[in-house]
Amino acid sequence: MLADATLIMPSLSALSSIEAMRSTLAMARALLEGGRVVELAGLELEAAGICQALDDLPHHAASALRPAMLTLMREVEALAVLMPEQ
Repeated sequence: MLADATLIMPSLSALSSIEAMRSTLAMARALLEGGRVVELAGLELEAAGICQALDDLPHHAASALRPAMLTLMREVEALAVLMPEQ
């Protein structure tokens, strides 16, 4: 039982980070759609942190977060369509 409990917090933390980034990207997309300029500095570091957190989880725990990651990836793709070429 204790082993399962030790996975809950890292999994919830990773999910929270995924959802926070998804919300940030959704807001950025809405701003871009409204003609605003957005600065996405720091998101690469945040994304790297999410990837590391997932890598640190056992496979079954990380797999449970797959739907959230797929949603995040769709948000990244939607934002990329709107981003001007750099």
